[in-house]
Amino acid sequence: MEGRVRRIRQPRVAEIVASKLRDDILSGRLREGDILPTQESLFQEFGVSPPALREAIHLLETDGLISVRRGNVGGAVVQMPSADRTAHMIGMVLQTRAATPADVSEALLRLEPICAGMCADREDRAAEVVPYLQAEIDLQAAQFEDTSQYVPNARRFHEALVSRCGNEPMILLIGSLELIWSTHESSVWTGEDGAGMSEKTMRAALLDHQRLVDAITDGNTARATKLAADHLTAARRTTLAAGNDKTIEARLISHDR
Repeated sequence: MEGRVRRIRQPRVAEIVASKLRDDILSGRLREGDILPTQESLFQEFGVSPPALREAIHLLETDGLISVRRGNVGGAVVQMPSADRTAHMIGMVLQTRAATPADVSEALLRLEPICAGMCADREDRAAEVVPYLQAEIDLQAAQFEDTSQYVPNARRFHEALVSRCGNEPMILLIGSLELIWSTHESSVWTGEDGAGMSEKTMRAALLDHQRLVDAITDGNTARATKLAADHLTAARRTTLAAGNDKTIEARLISHDR
């Protein structure tokens, strides 16, 4: 008995065109904010029918790689993948799974201390880590009396800690969780229902941040990891006690901050 012939699906013309344009965007040949060539130019380049070209553009729009403007100033504008957009997509998946802010903070409690340890491990930390984290702390201290700025400033410190760990996959994935948690934390402490964080809590958090940067400066990986875990445990407890632990709402996560 002859074996079955395996049928290989041939890619559609639109998929081939979309793949070429996708490569142009992801390789940097097309940059953030660039306008895709006109339809007439694309017709000449690819020699495809208008419906196939429109479908290719739609595929890129579905990927989130372009934003199509309608009207007289229309066109397809390139938008590069970003942590913000990744966070929004992850937020939608988490919402379908009824995940809560507590779930996100628990993930960060386990993952962010790893980033702190990696920052302390970096041989170039004096140039590539410490100045950026210290700048965030200095801003926190300078604007300490402005309570409306405290939570956003504190969250930027945590996001900077992750972004400086030196590993791009971790920066993207853990950074996305940071953005989701930042949205929740900001809603708790700055929203209409937020009672406001106490000065004692804010000063303790600021001191924790400075101790963490000092440990990173010293290259003390174990201490940096422990300080980050202890700080996150306290911050998580405080925020979850003050905020309603409802399901993640993806619509609240900003695409572009």
